Amino acid sequence: MTTILQIETATTVCSVALARDGEVIGVKQLNERNIHAEIITLYIDELIASSGLKYADIGAVAVSSGPGSYTGLRIGVSTAKGLCFALDKPLIAVHTLDAMAHGIAGTLDIDGQTLLCPMIDARRMEVYTALFDINGNVIKPTSAEIIDEHSFATELKNNKIAFFGDGADKCRDVLGKNANAKFITDFTNSATHLTKSAAEKFIKQDFEDVAYFEPYYLKDFLVTQKKG
Repeated sequence: MTTILQIETATTVCSVALARDGEVIGVKQLNERNIHAEIITLYIDELIASSGLKYADIGAVAVSSGPGSYTGLRIGVSTAKGLCFALDKPLIAVHTLDAMAHGIAGTLDIDGQTLLCPMIDARRMEVYTALFDINGNVIKPTSAEIIDEHSFATELKNNKIAFFGDGADKCRDVLGKNANAKFITDFTNSATHLTKSAAEKFIKQDFEDVAYFEPYYLKDFLVTQKKG
Protein backbone atom coordinates (compact mmCIF):
# COMPACT_ATOMS: atom_id res chain seq x y z
CA MET A 1 0.00 0.00 0.00
CA THR A 2 1.27 3.46 -0.93
CA THR A 3 0.63 6.51 1.22
CA ILE A 4 0.90 9.92 -0.46
CA LEU A 5 1.15 13.21 1.41
CA GLN A 6 -0.80 15.85 -0.53
CA ILE A 7 -0.33 19.63 -0.21
CA GLU A 8 -2.66 22.39 -1.50
CA THR A 9 -1.70 26.05 -0.99
CA ALA A 10 -2.60 27.66 -4.33
CA THR A 11 -5.38 29.82 -2.85
CA THR A 12 -6.27 31.17 0.61
CA VAL A 13 -6.77 27.57 1.79
CA CYS A 14 -3.89 25.80 3.48
CA SER A 15 -4.68 22.10 3.18
CA VAL A 16 -2.77 18.85 3.69
CA ALA A 17 -4.09 15.33 3.24
CA LEU A 18 -2.95 11.74 3.37
CA ALA A 19 -4.22 9.26 0.80
CA ARG A 20 -3.57 5.54 0.60
CA ASP A 21 -4.08 3.76 -2.70
CA GLY A 22 -6.41 6.48 -3.96
CA GLU A 23 -8.47 6.84 -0.77
CA VAL A 24 -8.18 9.79 1.63
CA ILE A 25 -7.28 8.69 5.17
CA GLY A 26 -6.86 12.11 6.78
CA VAL A 27 -7.01 15.84 6.13
CA LYS A 28 -6.32 19.12 7.92
CA GLN A 29 -7.10 22.49 6.38
CA LEU A 30 -7.86 26.11 7.14
CA ASN A 31 -9.24 28.79 4.82
CA GLU A 32 -7.54 31.95 6.03
CA ARG A 33 -5.43 34.41 4.06
CA ASN A 34 -1.67 34.57 4.66
CA ILE A 35 -1.62 31.66 7.11
CA HIS A 36 0.23 29.06 5.02
CA ALA A 37 3.79 29.66 6.21
CA GLU A 38 2.71 29.63 9.84
CA ILE A 39 0.76 26.37 9.91
CA ILE A 40 1.69 24.11 7.00
CA THR A 41 4.48 22.14 8.72
CA LEU A 42 2.46 22.00 11.94
CA TYR A 43 -0.53 20.57 10.06
CA ILE A 44 1.65 17.97 8.36
CA ASP A 45 3.14 16.89 11.69
CA GLU A 46 -0.30 16.65 13.31
CA LEU A 47 -1.81 14.79 10.36
CA ILE A 48 0.92 12.17 10.24
CA ALA A 49 0.82 11.68 14.01
CA SER A 50 -2.98 11.39 14.13
CA SER A 51 -2.90 8.80 11.35
CA GLY A 52 -0.52 6.61 13.35
CA LEU A 53 2.20 6.95 10.73
CA LYS A 54 5.80 8.08 10.58
CA TYR A 55 7.38 10.25 7.93
CA ALA A 56 9.21 7.19 6.65
CA ASP A 57 5.85 5.62 5.81
CA ILE A 58 5.15 8.24 3.12
CA GLY A 59 5.66 6.87 -0.38
CA ALA A 60 5.57 10.22 -2.21
CA VAL A 61 4.66 13.88 -1.81
CA ALA A 62 2.11 15.48 -4.15
CA VAL A 63 1.67 19.23 -4.44
CA SER A 64 -0.83 21.49 -6.14
CA SER A 65 1.44 23.11 -8.72
CA GLY A 66 -0.55 26.14 -9.90
CA PRO A 67 -1.70 28.44 -11.20
CA GLY A 68 -2.68 30.41 -8.13
CA SER A 69 -1.28 32.65 -5.44
CA TYR A 70 2.42 33.33 -6.00
CA THR A 71 3.24 33.27 -2.29
CA GLY A 72 1.00 30.29 -1.55
CA LEU A 73 2.47 28.23 -4.37
CA ARG A 74 6.03 28.99 -3.30
CA ILE A 75 5.30 27.91 0.26
CA GLY A 76 3.58 24.69 -0.78
CA VAL A 77 6.18 23.69 -3.37
CA SER A 78 9.11 24.60 -1.11
CA THR A 79 7.61 22.48 1.69
CA ALA A 80 7.01 19.55 -0.66
CA LYS A 81 10.52 19.72 -2.12
CA GLY A 82 12.07 19.95 1.34
CA LEU A 83 10.25 16.81 2.44
CA CYS A 84 11.22 14.96 -0.72
CA PHE A 85 14.89 15.84 -0.23
CA ALA A 86 14.85 14.93 3.47
CA LEU A 87 12.94 11.67 3.04
CA ASP A 88 14.35 10.72 -0.38
CA LYS A 89 10.83 10.41 -1.77
CA PRO A 90 9.47 11.28 -5.25
CA LEU A 91 7.62 14.52 -5.98
CA ILE A 92 4.29 14.52 -7.83
CA ALA A 93 2.89 17.73 -9.32
CA VAL A 94 -0.87 18.10 -9.84
CA HIS A 95 -2.21 21.01 -11.87
CA THR A 96 -4.42 23.08 -9.56
CA LEU A 97 -7.31 23.54 -12.00
CA ASP A 98 -7.27 19.82 -12.85
CA ALA A 99 -7.48 19.00 -9.15
CA MET A 100 -10.40 21.40 -8.73
CA ALA A 101 -12.29 19.78 -11.61
CA HIS A 102 -11.74 16.29 -10.18
CA GLY A 103 -12.69 17.54 -6.73
CA ILE A 104 -16.07 18.90 -7.73
CA ALA A 105 -17.05 16.34 -10.38
CA GLY A 106 -18.12 13.72 -7.88
CA THR A 107 -20.14 16.11 -5.74
CA LEU A 108 -22.35 17.77 -8.36
CA ASP A 109 -25.80 16.55 -9.32
CA ILE A 110 -25.44 17.54 -12.96
CA ASP A 111 -25.82 15.85 -16.32
CA GLY A 112 -22.88 14.67 -18.34
CA GLN A 113 -23.16 17.54 -20.81
CA THR A 114 -22.38 20.24 -18.24
CA LEU A 115 -18.87 21.67 -18.45
CA LEU A 116 -16.79 22.46 -15.37
CA CYS A 117 -15.08 25.84 -15.09
CA PRO A 118 -12.79 26.25 -12.07
CA MET A 119 -11.75 29.85 -11.42
CA ILE A 120 -8.91 31.09 -9.23
CA ASP A 121 -8.98 34.75 -8.27
CA ALA A 122 -6.20 36.82 -9.83
CA ARG A 123 -6.86 40.55 -9.65
CA ARG A 124 -9.76 42.83 -10.47
CA MET A 125 -11.89 40.91 -13.02
CA GLU A 126 -9.12 38.51 -13.97
CA VAL A 127 -9.12 34.80 -13.15
CA TYR A 128 -7.02 31.74 -13.88
CA THR A 129 -9.37 29.29 -15.51
CA ALA A 130 -9.93 26.37 -17.87
CA LEU A 131 -12.84 24.25 -19.08
CA PHE A 132 -13.29 20.53 -18.43
CA ASP A 133 -15.94 17.95 -19.18
CA ILE A 134 -17.47 15.96 -16.32
CA ASN A 135 -14.72 13.32 -16.67
CA GLY A 136 -11.95 15.85 -16.20
CA ASN A 137 -10.90 16.04 -19.85
CA VAL A 138 -9.64 19.47 -20.94
CA ILE A 139 -12.03 21.32 -23.24
CA LYS A 140 -10.32 24.71 -23.05
CA PRO A 141 -6.74 24.99 -21.76
CA THR A 142 -5.56 27.04 -18.81
CA SER A 143 -5.38 30.79 -19.32
CA ALA A 144 -5.55 34.09 -17.48
CA GLU A 145 -8.87 35.66 -18.50
CA ILE A 146 -10.35 39.10 -17.87
CA ILE A 147 -14.04 38.28 -17.51
CA ASP A 148 -16.67 40.39 -19.25
CA GLU A 149 -20.12 39.82 -20.74
CA HIS A 150 -18.58 38.16 -23.81
CA SER A 151 -16.54 35.58 -21.88
CA PHE A 152 -17.48 31.94 -22.64
CA ALA A 153 -20.18 33.20 -25.02
CA THR A 154 -19.61 30.40 -27.53
CA GLU A 155 -19.49 27.67 -24.92
CA LEU A 156 -22.57 28.97 -23.08
CA LYS A 157 -24.62 28.87 -26.29
CA ASN A 158 -24.34 25.11 -26.50
CA ASN A 159 -23.58 23.96 -22.96
CA LYS A 160 -24.39 24.50 -19.35
CA ILE A 161 -21.29 25.55 -17.42
CA ALA A 162 -20.70 25.16 -13.68
CA PHE A 163 -18.45 27.98 -12.44
CA PHE A 164 -16.71 27.47 -9.09
CA GLY A 165 -13.64 28.41 -7.07
CA ASP A 166 -12.59 31.58 -5.29
CA GLY A 167 -12.59 33.54 -8.56
CA ALA A 168 -16.14 32.63 -9.59
CA ASP A 169 -18.11 34.82 -7.20
CA LYS A 170 -16.89 38.10 -8.66
CA CYS A 171 -17.95 36.90 -12.12
CA ARG A 172 -21.54 36.17 -11.15
CA ASP A 173 -22.91 39.64 -11.97
CA VAL A 174 -21.30 39.51 -15.43
CA LEU A 175 -22.06 35.91 -16.42
CA GLY A 176 -24.93 34.96 -14.13
CA LYS A 177 -27.66 36.33 -16.37
CA ASN A 178 -27.09 33.51 -18.84
CA ALA A 179 -29.49 30.65 -18.16
CA ASN A 180 -26.76 28.12 -18.91
CA ALA A 181 -24.41 29.54 -16.25
CA LYS A 182 -24.50 27.81 -12.85
CA PHE A 183 -22.45 29.12 -9.92
CA ILE A 184 -21.32 26.76 -7.17
CA THR A 185 -20.84 28.81 -4.00
CA ASP A 186 -19.74 26.20 -1.46
CA PHE A 187 -16.57 24.91 -3.16
CA THR A 188 -13.27 25.11 -1.28
CA ASN A 189 -9.89 24.04 -2.61
CA SER A 190 -8.59 21.01 -0.74
CA ALA A 191 -5.59 18.70 -0.77
CA THR A 192 -8.09 15.84 -1.00
CA HIS A 193 -8.80 16.90 -4.59
CA LEU A 194 -5.28 15.84 -5.61
CA THR A 195 -5.99 12.21 -4.77
CA LYS A 196 -7.06 10.82 -8.15
CA SER A 197 -4.31 12.44 -10.19
CA ALA A 198 -1.63 11.78 -7.58
CA ALA A 199 -2.48 8.07 -7.42
CA GLU A 200 -2.47 7.76 -11.20
CA LYS A 201 0.87 9.56 -11.50
CA PHE A 202 2.42 7.41 -8.80
CA ILE A 203 1.44 4.23 -10.66
CA LYS A 204 2.94 5.65 -13.87
CA GLN A 205 6.05 6.82 -11.97
CA ASP A 206 5.34 10.30 -13.37
CA PHE A 207 7.59 12.22 -11.00
CA GLU A 208 9.17 15.68 -11.07
CA ASP A 209 12.84 16.57 -10.80
CA VAL A 210 12.93 17.73 -7.17
CA ALA A 211 15.94 19.98 -7.70
CA TYR A 212 14.54 21.93 -10.64
CA PHE A 213 10.77 21.83 -10.27
CA GLU A 214 9.04 25.22 -10.02
CA PRO A 215 5.35 26.14 -9.58
CA TYR A 216 3.24 27.02 -12.61
CA TYR A 217 2.64 30.70 -11.97
CA LEU A 218 1.10 31.41 -15.41
CA LYS A 219 1.92 35.10 -14.94
CA ASP A 220 4.97 36.89 -13.61
CA PHE A 221 4.81 38.13 -10.03
CA LEU A 222 4.49 41.90 -9.98
CA VAL A 223 5.61 44.01 -7.04
CA THR A 224 4.03 47.45 -6.76
CA GLN A 225 5.58 50.22 -4.72
CA LYS A 226 4.04 53.42 -3.52
CA LYS A 227 5.76 56.52 -4.76
CA GLY A 228 7.20 58.62 -2.00
